[in-house]
Amino acid sequence: MAYREFMGCEDRQQRWYNRHWVAVDSALAVFFVLLDTVLTLSGASWWPAHPGSLAWTLLVVQAACCATLAVRRRAPISVMYILAAFTLAVTLLIDPAGALTPASTGNVWAPVSTIVAAYGIFYARDRRAALIAVGILTVIVARPWQPSLAVITIGVLRTAVGPLLGLYFAARQRLVHALRERAERAEREQHLLAEQARAEERARLAGEMHDVVTHRVSLMVLQAGALRMTAKDQATRQAAEELRAAGCQALDELRDLVGILRAAPDGDEAPSAADFAALVAESTAVGTPVQLTEDGDRTLASPVVSRIAYRVVREALTNVRKHAPGAPVTVRVGYDPAQLRLSVRNGPPPGRNGHLADPVLADPVLADPVLADPVLADPVLAGTGSGLGLANLRQRIELVHGTLRAGPEPDGGFGVEVVLPAYVPTAESVGLTS
Repeated sequence: MAYREFMGCEDRQQRWYNRHWVAVDSALAVFFVLLDTVLTLSGASWWPAHPGSLAWTLLVVQAACCATLAVRRRAPISVMYILAAFTLAVTLLIDPAGALTPASTGNVWAPVSTIVAAYGIFYARDRRAALIAVGILTVIVARPWQPSLAVITIGVLRTAVGPLLGLYFAARQRLVHALRERAERAEREQHLLAEQARAEERARLAGEMHDVVTHRVSLMVLQAGALRMTAKDQATRQAAEELRAAGCQALDELRDLVGILRAAPDGDEAPSAADFAALVAESTAVGTPVQLTEDGDRTLASPVVSRIAYRVVREALTNVRKHAPGAPVTVRVGYDPAQLRLSVRNGPPPGRNGHLADPVLADPVLADPVLADPVLADPVLAGTGSGLGLANLRQRIELVHGTLRAGPEPDGGFGVEVVLPAYVPTAESVGLTS
């Protein structure tokens, strides 16, 4: 819980920072324009002892180059190349044959803004191109063709070490988050397996009790009925009728008791709007964003139909988390007087280029899925299953004369569509919850 609260605070901070990124980066650009101008004029960079028109022109160009930090999120690689080009131009002008003679020849010619520009690697879409840009910027700032231990050290520390350490810690943080999510998924899977084992044991005991007791009580009822028909005195016939009625009542009560034993405990799987919301919240909390949309009056669906819809959604979301973690999911439920329409669609998982494991077909009993990104998906966890795959879902749906369609989507995701009748008689509900 503490981890989720921490992640929630972190997400809120990131959302605030991203929401005001224009103002933040603009202020950052103004600050570094002033800082580099002051440092240059103080002789900490390339400023000559006797500045001329060229020096003042370069100072204005430097300010313009530093101002590009305002768009370091939109064009991070371009910002790095602009500052690298300015630094290279200043270096060429300072060469022995150049037209610029700085007051101190042992300084680093690059603006301090290159420190911030180098971190643009975290905003670039093409990570490889960003690494190349950082490498070029580092070489130009460090000036290895003019060997100076101090300049090379400062240049490497300024543009390369920080971003590389940032990449390392970012990768480590992603790994820790993935391991936490994997542990949560494994714990949830173990809970589902234990729940399934209890349900199977309950069903087995209920079946045995039903077979044994029903057989004996049925014989008693038949014998009492025969005695009522063959008895000669009224008292015997009356006693036989009472015995037969008591036996029939016992069979009715036994049927209800067996239905309770075969069903889940009260409150465990009684679908409602809160239960659908809880499923969405569970998936969202572990990194699988889910959008739930409900249309119509949910009271139009009978409890049996609601339980089936709940199990379909739960199974689909569980398998998305197992085989395609991080993929966005859309759940739509439509209620009308005649039928309930349900669809669960997930997009392709991050980093898979459109390849996605089927959220329902991914049950190991039914298919050999192609797993998602190994950093996020655990093959051992994906190889386990609660036993509630497509076959069991289809069986439950067909028992109430519903239809199920499951298949890949054009965008590389997977979709499940279910149509159920809005009402199912109570007599069938006992068999569906067994």
